[in-house]
Amino acid sequence: MSKPIPDQPIRLTQFSHGGGCGCKIAPAVLRDILADTPFASHMATAYPDLLVGIEHGDDAAVYRLNDEQAIVATTDFFMPIVDDPFEFGRIAATNALSDVYAMGGRPLFALAIVGMPIGKLPNEVIRQILADGEAVCKAAGIPIAGGHSIDAPEPIYGLVGIGVVDPRKVKQNSGGQAGDHLILGKPLGVGIYSAALKKGLLSAEQYAAMIAATTQLNTAGADLAATAGVHAMTDIRLRPARPPARNHPGIERLGPGRAGPPAPAARRERTGTGRPCHRRQRPQLGELRRRSEPGRRHRRLAAGLAH
Repeated sequence: MSKPIPDQPIRLTQFSHGGGCGCKIAPAVLRDILADTPFASHMATAYPDLLVGIEHGDDAAVYRLNDEQAIVATTDFFMPIVDDPFEFGRIAATNALSDVYAMGGRPLFALAIVGMPIGKLPNEVIRQILADGEAVCKAAGIPIAGGHSIDAPEPIYGLVGIGVVDPRKVKQNSGGQAGDHLILGKPLGVGIYSAALKKGLLSAEQYAAMIAATTQLNTAGADLAATAGVHAMTDIRLRPARPPARNHPGIERLGPGRAGPPAPAARRERTGTGRPCHRRQRPQLGELRRRSEPGRRHRRLAAGLAH
């Protein structure tokens, strides 16, 4: 029997030790775990139709069916970065489908991944999370065809996304070329905003801007993949911010992190690809630029987010 929702609003973020992609295992730790495992190397030789696999560190796997069709498969789930169950469902579902679009694919259907603290969260709250995840899929024109659920100590929600792409038009995150322009489809700064929200430092206007950015489907990805001159695409990760180093204040250190290989923008310094993008030219959420400038206010904010 479903428990009624209490008068005091439930804060989903209080049930989780982390939020968004900040819950992911650190890349260095994951590499150590996967070292010397059978599927960590030589995948291309054993499976020539696996165009993008684990060794590429990309947004999704791509498996060629024939000369014109390939399957795009990804899974993405995390713990709450917001307290509202509807918004959590929307953000998690949007984030999962974004990986399909980032490869240049179009989603076909999804499977739900659900882990909830049964008995601690009312069934109605869980139902709200699932309902808005389904609403995002409906907006993308796909069904949630099934899924798997467990009783877990922390709320977990996400999707397996299955899509299709022309194998000749697959876009990887490592395909950037010298002279390419960097185009950001969304403003940076969600990581800072999500961390500020958990500390009660986010205004209603800033919260609305964060929700708008995190629930916008990257449907343009499939069309961009077919556009001449587009060499690489990736989905910038949704990850709570970490405080900057003492001598390096600013967005470079405090901005959204990445759980996998860096996006082409970050690769520029290592590979020479792309064009310089000054931080004042980057699209940023609301008051983010002012908050990310060096100074006492910024240091106080960073210190607050660190605790």
